[in-house]
Amino acid sequence: MPVNYEIQAAKVRVIGSDGEQVGVLPLREAIAQAEADGFDLVMMSPNAEPPVCKIMDYGKFKYEQSKKANLAKKNQHVVQVKEVKVRASTDQHDLDVKLDRARKFLTDGNKVKMTMRFRGREMVYASRGADQLKKISELLQDVGKVENMPNMEGRQMIMVLGPIKK
Repeated sequence: MPVNYEIQAAKVRVIGSDGEQVGVLPLREAIAQAEADGFDLVMMSPNAEPPVCKIMDYGKFKYEQSKKANLAKKNQHVVQVKEVKVRASTDQHDLDVKLDRARKFLTDGNKVKMTMRFRGREMVYASRGADQLKKISELLQDVGKVENMPNMEGRQMIMVLGPIKK
């Protein structure tokens, strides 16, 4: 945002420090009025005809903008993709432990990549693995939804679950 002498317009529409419209003034007069009040003249809308400028404390304005940006950055959540690996022959108790871990990832707002690896002759029973991934998606449907259906990539079958937005 152009400030004071960085402004290139000959005439500007001025808004006072109290928010009231002062009117259309020549640039020098507007800057003189801002300096008389102990503030800066800041261009708010350069595309308007004439450009709109506001009399304000520019340092305080920049500080508040940076505080807002930091607060927005602090409150945002970066979604990560967490991976849970299972096998077609994983027993029920081990599967329950992995499902609890996946449930925690989903409730934290992260995505879960369920990877099922097939070794050796297990490739013949890929349909068994697809059934198990389908069962997993049904067990986790209260906290997550399937974003990528199970598909084979080499010797792995991969399914991605995303958290349900509340």
